[in-house]
Amino acid sequence: MANQDPYYVVPPKTAPVPVLLSSPHSGTEIPVSVAAAMRPSLVEVPEDTDWFVHQLYDFVSHLGVTAIHARYSRYVIDLNRDPANQPLYADSRKETALVPTHTFSGEPLYRDEVPNSKERERRLENYFRPYHLKLEDLLAEMRGQYSHVLLLDAHSIRRLVKTISEKPFADLILGDQNGKTAHPKLIQSALETLNSSSFQVSHNVPFKGGYITRHFGRPSAGIHSLQLEMSQDVYMDPAKLTLDPAKATTVRALLRELIENLLTTVQSLEETYEIEI
Repeated sequence: MANQDPYYVVPPKTAPVPVLLSSPHSGTEIPVSVAAAMRPSLVEVPEDTDWFVHQLYDFVSHLGVTAIHARYSRYVIDLNRDPANQPLYADSRKETALVPTHTFSGEPLYRDEVPNSKERERRLENYFRPYHLKLEDLLAEMRGQYSHVLLLDAHSIRRLVKTISEKPFADLILGDQNGKTAHPKLIQSALETLNSSSFQVSHNVPFKGGYITRHFGRPSAGIHSLQLEMSQDVYMDPAKLTLDPAKATTVRALLRELIENLLTTVQSLEETYEIEI
């Protein structure tokens, strides 16, 4: 029987380590019932996708990292939004909803009527909750074996989205909700690794981490969470929507170094379970 889960889990190919990689926005599938109401051009090319992110990190299973990535497009439901549809930021940026009705650019997703409350609840139940329950299960399993575990939430975005910021984004943006979602040593390790590269790095500006990072990051309970956003032109050709092999190779080398260093750091926390943030 075909996989009916709204996510894919890629298990480690070597001894499991206490790191979980999540890619909630790289899905591209749109169920027929949803697609029928949408504008065809956005069904064919769901433009706000985190293109190829789960492929960019396809090496992690060889490091012992478990990975989970979305099956369906964020246009169906956004797995990185508050299920109560509360905003993540208090500034003037335009945020898309839990069940989006417009693209980042403000283009309508639907031809006529937008999803009603019953349809929104159906998507919450069928697509959102299963992904989050699986995250909980995977983290709980790891937490049963290790004192500290790390969830790395992987994202990408167009270089410039004026509804979010008038300025182009940095190459790489680390988010930790101003230090609340991970031990300071993990944040320091990530920043040192990223800043040692030739890429431009930003910290919590303009992204502090979405719902997944904020919800699951509980350092005092041994569960740490970081979000890594990257501008898409550092690893792909955004105009052609194709992966750039040379760029991807360079980025993968940095991402491998990042995860290896984070793994070393999270394992070093084993002897200091009682921590203060």
